[in-house]
Amino acid sequence: MKLRSYFSLASALLLSASIAGMAHAGMAQTNATGKIHGRITDPTGVPKGAGTVGLSTDGGKTSKYSFPVSATGDFTGDGIAPGTYSLVLKLPDTPEGKFVDLIENVKIAAGEDLHQDDDMSRQAYIDKMTPDQKKQVEEFKKKNADIMKSNAVIKNLNADLNDARTANHDKKYDVAETLMLKDTAAKPDGELLWYELGAAQLGLKKWDDAAASFKKAADFGAAAKKPSPELIGGAQAGIGEADARNNKPDDAAAQYDLAAKSNPAKAGFYYSNEAVVFQNVNNNDAQSAAADKAIAADPKNALAYYLKGQALISKASVDPKTQMIVLPPGCAAAYEKYLDLAPDGPYANDVKGILAQSNEKIENKYKAKK
Repeated sequence: MKLRSYFSLASALLLSASIAGMAHAGMAQTNATGKIHGRITDPTGVPKGAGTVGLSTDGGKTSKYSFPVSATGDFTGDGIAPGTYSLVLKLPDTPEGKFVDLIENVKIAAGEDLHQDDDMSRQAYIDKMTPDQKKQVEEFKKKNADIMKSNAVIKNLNADLNDARTANHDKKYDVAETLMLKDTAAKPDGELLWYELGAAQLGLKKWDDAAASFKKAADFGAAAKKPSPELIGGAQAGIGEADARNNKPDDAAAQYDLAAKSNPAKAGFYYSNEAVVFQNVNNNDAQSAAADKAIAADPKNALAYYLKGQALISKASVDPKTQMIVLPPGCAAAYEKYLDLAPDGPYANDVKGILAQSNEKIENKYKAKK
């Protein structure tokens, strides 16, 4: 057993797996399957930043489902058939056919998102350690008494952060805000704390407060020893959503552009969310521009074409002679491209209905703005 010291806040605190609080759009999860999420912590209470979590029905020999563990110890999984499984943890150096930990009787229910952590500081896990491993843990604790005190503080912050994340997930935004206001006062440079506070305030529609909290998250995140593009980009997109809902469309668009620049890998995701937010606040022109950016970032993003069509159809009219819908330029092509990419998508029937009622000639092509 190799024991290493991981006690900085950046490694101990949990980064929200999905960057919670921002707008999302897409196909709804079917109720025929379930989800799971949680975190992995080692015997000292520190998150494990690597490996995979599997769901097994044969005692850990094989896994029917496998989900990666993030650098902050989080894992999430969906599309899981209902049933009872064993949760199996494997690290990158775990030999084939072996596992580090196993938790039995993990029950997945249809339509539910199970919160299941793997806390290896539990007594059942410690009892299975060899005498040498237990001795190493005790020696480690004795040599690092001061560090362990610091780690206890971090563990408390980590627990609060996890509780706040769960509260935000359950839309109990006031609970999350209370926790994070307390913890940001105790740890003013905790970028993850500020991020979760911003997410809670976004849910509470405190637009100015949310933007300020996300700004601190982005600033402290950029000043970290190892800046996280995911955190920084997510915080900037959070500011963008707060600005958009606060009737500041130009500021919002600029923030989403910053998010895409900070984390290019998720540019299409940020811009799609931008289009959804502007759709929510009935700003069709801004929605159209955001959809164009989403398409340019990811030409295979079916949702972006649908959002483009939805923005344009606000300018449609009805021919008084034929009673057919007259679609504005580009609208039919955007809808047709959506159907090309997602013929069975969640909006396919609506799109087909609109096209069937229009007198627009479909050209089966769409050119994104540059």
